[in-house]
Amino acid sequence: MTVRAKDILIVDDTPDNIRFLSMMLLEQGYNVRKAINGKMALTAVQTVIPDLILLDINMPEMSGYEVCQQLKADDRTRSIPVIFLSALDDISDKVKAFQVGGSDYISKPFQFEEVLARVENQIALQSLQQQLQAKNTQLQHTLEELQTTQAQLIQQEKMIALGQLVAGIAHEINNPISFIYSNISPAREYISDLLSLLEIYQEEYPHASDRVLEKAREIDLEFLIADLYKLIDSMKTGADRVRTIVLGLRTFSHLDESELKTIDIREGIESALMLLQHRLESEDGTPEIEVIKNYGDLPKITCYARQLNQVFFNILDNAIDAIEESNHRERKIWISTELRGTETAIIRIKDNGMGMSEEVQNQIFDPFFTTKPIGQGRGLGLSSSYQIIVEQHRGQLSCHSVEGKGTELTIELPVALC
Repeated sequence: MTVRAKDILIVDDTPDNIRFLSMMLLEQGYNVRKAINGKMALTAVQTVIPDLILLDINMPEMSGYEVCQQLKADDRTRSIPVIFLSALDDISDKVKAFQVGGSDYISKPFQFEEVLARVENQIALQSLQQQLQAKNTQLQHTLEELQTTQAQLIQQEKMIALGQLVAGIAHEINNPISFIYSNISPAREYISDLLSLLEIYQEEYPHASDRVLEKAREIDLEFLIADLYKLIDSMKTGADRVRTIVLGLRTFSHLDESELKTIDIREGIESALMLLQHRLESEDGTPEIEVIKNYGDLPKITCYARQLNQVFFNILDNAIDAIEESNHRERKIWISTELRGTETAIIRIKDNGMGMSEEVQNQIFDPFFTTKPIGQGRGLGLSSSYQIIVEQHRGQLSCHSVEGKGTELTIELPVALC
């Protein structure tokens, strides 16, 4: 593999100096470019960034100090080492050279060995700095990958445990509630038959004994008959509600289904809302959180259903937290879905909570970042949601927030995940 010759730019308004330095450095294998004033030097640097600049201080129109200041003000050229060249040997000149960003200082007239030693030293230092920067970048990248992996593993274990718990509860509740639900209708029919028989008895034997009349008064027979059907209807309503909860739990966990499947997005959102229902309700006299839904006409989408339900849960949970931390009298969450084109499903979840600053918005998807007090949040929900949407589903998850007004998170998902 061929090693690229180091590129050195010589900037000096004296041709003899340029000629001497150029010949000396070319003999040592360096690639040399030349500029006779500051403007030419800045143009040459923008064209091809050199590895080192030898810069004369005293030049017409623009001094070496000014050239160096402009180089250090530009992110692209800030790291180029600059060795000043000058016949000025006063200590104040050297101090100023280092103050404007110079790396070294060579006094005229030049000594061959000194120039070569200082050039080699700066080239070596630059090479080491580049290697160190590359290592730092690699380490930072590795650290970010480790943090992301750690966050994913923690959140994955957490959601697996939650899914198993939810599935277990759903299974345990399902059997007894199915038994109750399936027997309510026959029980209603039996009770209706018995009451019909009682009516026939009353018609056939209108003159009941004192004992029968006393018992009828004691149990308030007329009220009992009227209220009995209401009790049965209430029991059926309760059983229906429990069956709905069980279905929602099973929909959320999806433990008994394949990983990749086609689902109705609304079912996943509703299952997450059902699990969070207790947090939406009024507590300590505070108004309940109103959920306003605007579901568009979305087709079923192919996705990892359990992971996607986790995303809905995390975002809604955070929205509730934001609302609880605000002082708004009206507490609302808006959920909307729509189809963009024919291939992209859009889900928006908006709250009127406390909102976020731009600085916080730039970090909310980072692993372990949280604005919550210690012990109340691990900073995993949104980072894992981002990974699920972007990496697993090749979608987009974005955030728009205004401090004091609320936050909106937008999910973009391909309808068909191939």
